[in-house]
Amino acid sequence: MCNGPLLPKILLFYFPLMISGILQLMFNAADIAVVGRFAGNQALAAVGSTSSLTNLLVNLFVGLSVGANVLVARYYGANQEKDLRETVQTSVLTALIGGIALVFIGFFAAEPALAMMGTPEDVIAHSTLYMRIYFAGMPFQMAYNFGSAILRAIGDTRRPLYFLSLAGIINVILNLLFVIVFSMGVAGVALATVLSQMISAVLVLHCLLRSKGPYRLELRAIRLCGDKLLKIVKIGLPAGLQGTLFSLSNVLIQASINGFGSIVMAGNTAGSNLEGFVYIAMNSFYQTAISFCSQQYGAMKIRRVGKTLVQCEVLVILVGLLLGNGAYFFGGTLLKLYSTDPEVISYGLLRMRYICVPYFLCGMMDVMVGALRGIGYSVLPMLVSLSGACLFRIVWISTVFQRVHTLPCLYNSYPISWALTFAVHLICFCIIYRKLLKTMDKNT
Repeated sequence: MCNGPLLPKILLFYFPLMISGILQLMFNAADIAVVGRFAGNQALAAVGSTSSLTNLLVNLFVGLSVGANVLVARYYGANQEKDLRETVQTSVLTALIGGIALVFIGFFAAEPALAMMGTPEDVIAHSTLYMRIYFAGMPFQMAYNFGSAILRAIGDTRRPLYFLSLAGIINVILNLLFVIVFSMGVAGVALATVLSQMISAVLVLHCLLRSKGPYRLELRAIRLCGDKLLKIVKIGLPAGLQGTLFSLSNVLIQASINGFGSIVMAGNTAGSNLEGFVYIAMNSFYQTAISFCSQQYGAMKIRRVGKTLVQCEVLVILVGLLLGNGAYFFGGTLLKLYSTDPEVISYGLLRMRYICVPYFLCGMMDVMVGALRGIGYSVLPMLVSLSGACLFRIVWISTVFQRVHTLPCLYNSYPISWALTFAVHLICFCIIYRKLLKTMDKNT
């Protein structure tokens, strides 16, 4: 990452990462498609209505994995092997502790939180069951997230792809078996997800245990190193809080959507799932920016940080425009994979028109955040994102949406917030980048 032409290395790093994310989402799409086609619109709405709430509860710990990624990449780029080993051991133990905590949080918070969101009576029982089973697999999900973050930090995006592919194929097979053969409905989809997550976690941990480099996981040495945990929290906690509060704004939007009924909820779920493929393709540039900028910052190659940002921004715009508009153009056909109900399809297309088409703005915003986090600034992008996106959406729902109570008005809050947040992030990065260049020039 620190030497030679950037573009080929960015693409080489990006594509396995993107394919991993898309495969993961395809397997989630299989969950939704199977339950929608074989268990009905209520089951489809039940699974979809949990996503924003699940993200709200999980994102704090997922943010900590960003801290682990940044720290591992920095020590790897600076050849600090002792610090690297301690960070790996601390990261994995943090993942397991966080996963166990989420099991209990998800079980007890599911029903009251869904009720607070105004989930319809014909959906809430299914949603609660799905969430409780899903959260039982959180230790496995956290272990995979942190383990794959460690591998990405040292430049390995291929093995997580292989592990995820195998686990995802098993997930699809189990979906079909549990839902169609055993008629388990949302419980079958959730159980299949948990079992597949267990497989991916075992594979990534086995990979780290068998590694020969300084990032090897050693069970006898596994412990929480206070200074490394503090640094992980310092970098990752703002990212986690940002993700959590982003999800809070999405929970409010989901609650507003719930007020339109289960058919609108089902269409929104299907449209949102298709958008997820565009988001993953763009978000992989965010993760690429984090890893590249972290290693280059550790090696004090500041000008390559700027080049990385520019190239990732150009690429994310191209991918966002191509995939976002393509998904909407073929949306009528693609949405039939989730439901054959014309009303559900029409509401799915409505969402995609207002969110999927301008989705490249979200990618631009995320890449900027990735570059800032890669060079050690985590609190600043959190504050900017919370103000420009989360707070803006909450204010929008409380004011504009109350006056114009329509789905298009609700959906418009997304692209406007992305554009505002990107603009502020760009100004912040330019100021910080100039300071880093001046410091580097003085030292040389």
